[in-house]
Amino acid sequence: MNLLEHETQPLEKWRDGVMTLMRVSALVKAHQLCIFEQFCDPGLGAPLHIHAVEEVLEVMEGTAEIHLSGQTRIVQSNVSVLIPAGAKHGFKNIGTGILKVRATLAAPIFEASYDDRAELSRRYVP
Repeated sequence: MNLLEHETQPLEKWRDGVMTLMRVSALVKAHQLCIFEQFCDPGLGAPLHIHAVEEVLEVMEGTAEIHLSGQTRIVQSNVSVLIPAGAKHGFKNIGTGILKVRATLAAPIFEASYDDRAELSRRYVP
C-alpha cells in the first residue's frame, strides 16, 4: 500500500500568480493518473492548451471562467468540467480571492501543447 503524505509535497510556482501542489503522478509511482491542485491569483489561470488524455477540472474554491472547445462557462466551487482528450481548453480566476482548482488527468505525467511554445509542456517525470 502506497500512502501519500500530502503535507510533505511542496508548492511550486507554475507561472506568475499560479502555484501548484502535485498530489499524484509518476513521481509517487502512479501508473495512470496525475492529480494536482492549482491556486490562482485574480485574473490568472491556465492559458489555452491541449492534452492527449481526458481531464476532469474541479473548481474547489472561487469562480473560474473556463474555455473549452470554443465555449465559455462561469463555474463556481463544487462543480467539475469533463474535458475530452484533444480538446483545447483553459481557465482563469474571475473572482476577487484565490481560485483553487483540482485537475485529474488520465496519465501519470502532465503533458500539454500550448499556443505559446515557450510554456513548459511536461511535468512530473520521474
